[in-house]
Amino acid sequence: MRLHLSTWTEVELHLQKSTGIIIPIGSTEQHGPTGLIGTDAICAEAIAIAVGTATQSLVAPTINVGMALHHTGFPGTMSLRPSTLILVIRDYLTCLARSGFTKFFFINGHGGNIATLKAAYAETYAHLADLNVPNFERIECQTANWFMSGSVYRLAKELYGDREGSHATPSEVALTQYLYPEFIKSGTLAPHQSPEYKILGAADFRRRYPDGRMGSDPSLATPEHGKQFFDLAVKDLTASYLEFLVSE
Repeated sequence: MRLHLSTWTEVELHLQKSTGIIIPIGSTEQHGPTGLIGTDAICAEAIAIAVGTATQSLVAPTINVGMALHHTGFPGTMSLRPSTLILVIRDYLTCLARSGFTKFFFINGHGGNIATLKAAYAETYAHLADLNVPNFERIECQTANWFMSGSVYRLAKELYGDREGSHATPSEVALTQYLYPEFIKSGTLAPHQSPEYKILGAADFRRRYPDGRMGSDPSLATPEHGKQFFDLAVKDLTASYLEFLVSE
């Protein structure tokens, strides 16, 4: 059940059964010469919708632009500053909390969002307490990074080993290939670069990783692999979400 495809009366009825909601969040950023700029949002949204279907839960609209300032040296990347994203998440959750939601399960597709999400939760808890929103003490947020779920991580290592890398990975590219086979891309990859460098900013990232990848080999990706990753992520995150709701 998708929030933006529902009526307010349907949401009100749903809240009588559950005060949990799934929120997909990703990024709009470069993913190397063969990865879609929308990869992180595409993956998070598809998995979130499937988890919502499996659990009969509400799924909020996807937050498509995340914290990707370090990728802005590449054309097409869009980013919010951490401070902006914190306020966006705080305002989203404040509206939903006032409606009666108390359990917010973020399915995240972008590693650069992780620290900002943690800070946004702290900001939100304090803000809701200051506003004395009903049940503010019951409100809880959790991040589920689909690419870090146990089954997904193990399969990526099994299929790709060290060539999985840490950005523009074959696992995430494979998932987009499965979801959008009509948009499979080909291109020339730069020589392998170690993913171990500490990134200081957009210019530094572009200098160290000239084609946008970080130690990855997305040429290994296939749509068939993508379906495997999708099924495993949905299974893992469905279990995580149901466990999250237990204390509701």
